[in-house]
Amino acid sequence: MLTGTFLDEISHDIPAANWGAREWARDFQAMQQVGIDTVILIRAGYKNQATFPSRVLSQIHPILLVQEDLIQLFLDLAQQHGMVFFLGTYDSGVHWHQGQYQQEVDINLALADEVWGRYGQHPAFQGWYISHEINTFDEGVMQVYEQLARHLSDFKKLPILISPYIRGNKQFAAAITLRQHEQEWEQVFSRIQGLVDIVAFQDGQVDYHDLPAYLALNGRLARKYGLTSWSNVETFDRDMPIKFPPIAWPKLRYKLEAARQAGVDKLITFEFSHFLSPNSVYPAAHHLHERYREWLLKS
Repeated sequence: MLTGTFLDEISHDIPAANWGAREWARDFQAMQQVGIDTVILIRAGYKNQATFPSRVLSQIHPILLVQEDLIQLFLDLAQQHGMVFFLGTYDSGVHWHQGQYQQEVDINLALADEVWGRYGQHPAFQGWYISHEINTFDEGVMQVYEQLARHLSDFKKLPILISPYIRGNKQFAAAITLRQHEQEWEQVFSRIQGLVDIVAFQDGQVDYHDLPAYLALNGRLARKYGLTSWSNVETFDRDMPIKFPPIAWPKLRYKLEAARQAGVDKLITFEFSHFLSPNSVYPAAHHLHERYREWLLKS
């Protein structure tokens, strides 16, 4: 079963729900009812959008778009519902894509200091999520991971999560083979061993018949390098001509059962509130929620 979810209200490719405290409280209750015990803020900010009124980000972006202090809201709701909260870092949307890796690091170091000062003593704050996603070895992003992970660990030893993706044929014409994927992630894990604690590969970029082999390989590599292996079970559908509707239930059930057979340590999703919630802006998500709850009762 899914026991964790990302929280995505600072997005670049799915629409905002425009929820306030009342709507979020209702959704946390729905999460709790299906066994979710871990919530992960996917990013503290993206470009000129932020989840709280950040002094650091306002110096970079004079026009900083902030709805309210979502981090405080999420922390309080997580504590109220017996969940742990992972705080996601900042994605400039610019620097690391242009090879300016140190600029990306420097902003994140300053932001980490700020959020730890504001929220670090909250009892629900139990982990970090480094939001920069890669699909193969990237020397520049290794520097981001290494510097940022060391800095985050200096505050307090909390688990650090990453959620990379597979360079699969659903996204790339030049898709990677299973053997190439293994070689690339041997390099990545050898660099972040001892710095990053948990890896949750996204599961939606490869064909369904190939997924079991990738799940098994990812788990084996994680264990080899001392990382905990989660799976990020995508509850949106990559097979449709639009971005992104809730996934069809048979596809989700297949991925859940494949992850279980692979012995994954924990299943999380991107993401409950948009694609699996009875409160979602998508009516199809309401029905997916019902099919999922029926499956839970049978499992």
